Amino acid sequence: MFRRARNVGKKGIRKYSGSPESVAKQIIDSCWNKEKKYFQVSSGHFSEFYCRDFGMCAEALVKLGYRKKVIHTLDYALSCFRKHGRITTSVSPRGACFDFPCYGADSLPFIIHAIRVSGANKILMKYRGFLESEIMFYDGEVVDRKTCLVRLDRNFSSMKDQARRSSSCYSNCMLFMLAEDLASVGFCCPFNASATRKSLLANFWNGNYFHDDAEFSKVVTGDANTFPFWCGVTDQKQVFDRCMASMERAGLTDPFPLKYTSKRGRISRMHFSDMFSGGYERDTVWMHLGLCFLDVVKRYDRKRFRAYVRQYGGLIRRHRNFLEVYDRRGEPFHNAFYYSDESMLWVSKWLFLKKS
Repeated sequence: MFRRARNVGKKGIRKYSGSPESVAKQIIDSCWNKEKKYFQVSSGHFSEFYCRDFGMCAEALVKLGYRKKVIHTLDYALSCFRKHGRITTSVSPRGACFDFPCYGADSLPFIIHAIRVSGANKILMKYRGFLESEIMFYDGEVVDRKTCLVRLDRNFSSMKDQARRSSSCYSNCMLFMLAEDLASVGFCCPFNASATRKSLLANFWNGNYFHDDAEFSKVVTGDANTFPFWCGVTDQKQVFDRCMASMERAGLTDPFPLKYTSKRGRISRMHFSDMFSGGYERDTVWMHLGLCFLDVVKRYDRKRFRAYVRQYGGLIRRHRNFLEVYDRRGEPFHNAFYYSDESMLWVSKWLFLKKS
């Protein structure tokens, strides 16, 4: 990351030619690792496989015509995980499995989600025994059977992975999505989706927005108010409208969606890497979060949705690339150690939303 930051400082980011749609297609192709046959997070410095990033893009990639490559990616990742003996957040370019910064509450959910949306039945059968053991491990490691929520006594890697959060709303949404998807693909699920939904709504919804985590701070955050809808915990437009109003008042959609928070200080205990990243996951604008947010907005507010899709298209046209993260002013995030990654696989979600 540091080496690339220095190179970008001297040479700038890669520039693709053509329309935003053409740029998006070129980026998707650049993220395909031809040698090992898997989709990387990016063709910049995140050249590894991440369960989270791939799982978010899987449905869009399938609908854009990349189903075979999605299935190849699942086969590659699961073969690495089975050999390692555990599903982790990531697989390095050399094939080593690792968690950053710790076991992820969303890794197994996104693998199962990708299997479901791609209809990868052969993959399901090939790795069924391994996946069943991972479901049981997840149940013992993550789930509090008394509350039917993510347990409070440990931290789990999640979308905002530098933050040490206590039973985050996002992670609980992943727990719910996992239970729903397991039922859809015919697995016996040891935890109850309905009970998780009931407990999540009772504990995190305050009438105007969803709390970030079990500490119930009064700070409105982007992921906590996107994933209850994205994962299907609730589909009520009235709830969305109140979340939307709360996010707008908090400035999370300005200059474009979506920020984790508009608070520049720490709202959570942070991983030590935050000292070097300098607010990388605080008041910055994240494209993968924004694209999941656009998935949700599309269901409830077509006018807003079209405006946001145009904004994203303008960013692609401006940078002739699809960047990872922007600062609070809307400029590519950078500091002495880091420069926003580029050529993100996430652009597949924008391309599918644009076409739809």
